[in-house]
Amino acid sequence: MRRPVNRLRTGGALVALLALTTACGLSAEKPADQPTSTEPIVIGMSLPLSGPVADRAKPGMQGYQYWVDELNAGGGLLGRKVELKVLDDSFDQQTAISDYTRLIAQEKVDLLLGTFSSDLNVAVAPVAERYKYVYVQPSGGADEIFARDFKYLFFAQPATTQKLPDRFVELIAGLPAAQRPKTLALVQLDDPNTTQAAKLFGERLGALGVKTVYNKTYAPDTSNFDTIANAIKQAKPDLVINGSIAGDGISLIRSFQKVNFSPAQFYQLNTPTDPAFAKSIGAASTEGIFTYLAWSPEAKYPTNAGFVSGYTKQFKAAPSEDAANSYTAGQVLATAVKAVGKLDQTAIADWLHKNSVDTIVGPLNWDATGRPQGDMLLGQFQGGKLQIVSPKSAATSADVLFTKPAWSGS
Repeated sequence: MRRPVNRLRTGGALVALLALTTACGLSAEKPADQPTSTEPIVIGMSLPLSGPVADRAKPGMQGYQYWVDELNAGGGLLGRKVELKVLDDSFDQQTAISDYTRLIAQEKVDLLLGTFSSDLNVAVAPVAERYKYVYVQPSGGADEIFARDFKYLFFAQPATTQKLPDRFVELIAGLPAAQRPKTLALVQLDDPNTTQAAKLFGERLGALGVKTVYNKTYAPDTSNFDTIANAIKQAKPDLVINGSIAGDGISLIRSFQKVNFSPAQFYQLNTPTDPAFAKSIGAASTEGIFTYLAWSPEAKYPTNAGFVSGYTKQFKAAPSEDAANSYTAGQVLATAVKAVGKLDQTAIADWLHKNSVDTIVGPLNWDATGRPQGDMLLGQFQGGKLQIVSPKSAATSADVLFTKPAWSGS
């Protein structure tokens, strides 16, 4: 039985909610900066700690926590300790909007950090903008988030969804025409990031002559993928691209295994970077799966090795990409606050628009809308390990498997 999931597909409900907060006497202006204080700096956020993507939010929360612990061990921010004020939005847009409104207007937090997924951030970013709070989001690269030209929004990954297909499409384009996939199945969770990515993959691969023979968007609370897997099997695509976020991608693969369908090529968003991915489907079944990466534990950026070793020591497990994304968002915010020297939201935003920040994913800089100006990495599972196969400058493997082996046991 499916649980109803609230969605805001237009701005009307959001405008009404924000108008209500104003009518109740909650000003849309940020609270005035407090005088120099020894009180902790409080950073607010709401995360989907329960609900369908809780498995990805947990390491994301730990990434934030490790960043704060490291920051405080080094003296905090502006000579003050830092505390996190964390609420649970259960992966629900209305709850996330209410949470961030509460954090700003009632809790009067000093700073904000973002939540997870495009679905939540497309709803929350306007709240932060209305109250003139800098909003650094760790994930959520759908173009519609940036299309409103917000001044206080910044995305803490190297690139947005618009550039996500680039590396894989370039790889396919480099093959002789006879070796390229001829047919494509698109199957994606209903989220602005994944649906936009699927559309872009279809368009760009279509320009290379790859025909889409199946296209399905599924609800976030979908748990049984057998019908979808059977339909894809009947369509007989050479390539399957799955716009997944978390456990939905694992469930789809299990259904593929159940109906005995293994595409010649398989590209999956987000799910393969979950540390539990290989164990969940069987290590041998990961072979040849493509995905994109915003971060690599092997990247040589100066702070990355310290993050990997410190996080692993604290949480007794290696960091996931979700943990790295949170830590990166924290790096961006802390760097700007230190550079400005005070809790002035407009000054912090202005500084980020004019400067580059060194992070564990490399130097980040943004255009006027908060879009980062870099590129993603292309990864592929080889020998049970997620390797970087593009670009060559960052590659950890010189080989690419163009034909995925059959699922283990199928």
